[in-house]
Amino acid sequence: MGIIMKVRIPTCHDKPGTTHIVQFTHEVGIRYCYIFFHIQMLWELVLLGEPVVVMAPSPSESSDTVLALVSCISPLKYCSDFRPYFTIHDSEFKEYTTRTQAPPSVILGVTNPFFAKTLQHWPHIVRIGEIKLPGEVPKQVKVKKLKNLKTLDSKPGVYTSYKPYLNRDEEIIKQLQKGVQQKRPAEAQSVILRRYFLELTQSFIIPLERYVASLMPLQKSISPWKSPPQLRQFSQEDFMKTLEKAGPQLTSGLKGDWIGLYRHFLKSPNFNGWFRTRRKEMTQKLEALHLEALCNEDLLFWSQKHTEVETVDLVLKLKNKLFQADREHLPMKPDTMEKLQMHIDTIILALPDDLQDILLKTGTT
Repeated sequence: MGIIMKVRIPTCHDKPGTTHIVQFTHEVGIRYCYIFFHIQMLWELVLLGEPVVVMAPSPSESSDTVLALVSCISPLKYCSDFRPYFTIHDSEFKEYTTRTQAPPSVILGVTNPFFAKTLQHWPHIVRIGEIKLPGEVPKQVKVKKLKNLKTLDSKPGVYTSYKPYLNRDEEIIKQLQKGVQQKRPAEAQSVILRRYFLELTQSFIIPLERYVASLMPLQKSISPWKSPPQLRQFSQEDFMKTLEKAGPQLTSGLKGDWIGLYRHFLKSPNFNGWFRTRRKEMTQKLEALHLEALCNEDLLFWSQKHTEVETVDLVLKLKNKLFQADREHLPMKPDTMEKLQMHIDTIILALPDDLQDILLKTGTT
């Protein structure tokens, strides 16, 4: 299909959880000079999971633009649906074209002129097509009102009534304009834009990462004889209070309503997906620390002070934890699994023969 993808297939010698998975990111196509006047606004729309329609003259341009939009918030994962090439034959056609309910959180790429009429009610529309510009690159291209998208031959541009939270960064626009004037290669323009989006996304996500890390219980609160402690609840108001001293202003010079952007983002599918992943990672870290705490205990000595029933219960619990750690690739020190297995074997060997036979045959659930 004209696209080269580099992949690395893990081998049997790779340790689980140590292979770095490189997420495939699409080149940010900016050959349409009228779009880069609105790159920050488009970044916000994607970040917030807003419904966006890309109307393009061909399937390749439709797909390229949708994939570029989805990847512009990298390394943050886009967690809503996206269709690089959507047609009237898709099963969701009726759902997406109905006016009886608000459009879902999805980015659609379409080519059929019929959609210019049936998707007029969508709040954000990007119309792709070459603009014949006399002489130099224009100094300004305004966002068009949605009511102007009435005819099938509407001009290319961005149609929306959305007001961005952040002030526009004139420097990146000047840089891209200069690139067009000097006929800078598209690949070089793409590298500039990708670096800009990466820095912008990182400035936005770092305060969230910092706050979520503070929800982790202290390591000293982890006891081998109690269940691992729970993560503290995410509090929107507590997070907002951290932004005054440790907000995006530490890494970004952009002004604007960052607080409003965060409040909107916290209601979006992208936040839900990101937080669910982070919570799972932190919960697994707590499980791993709990197992390491268990490994540092004299479990044989403990078993000698307790009844056989309690000892058998401990062995079964340890077996299950070992199975879970292996299945979920918990982030543990390399020797923890071996030490835990040695503890299990030592305790079993200290039990009567009949119990040994049963426990050695008992699997895990």
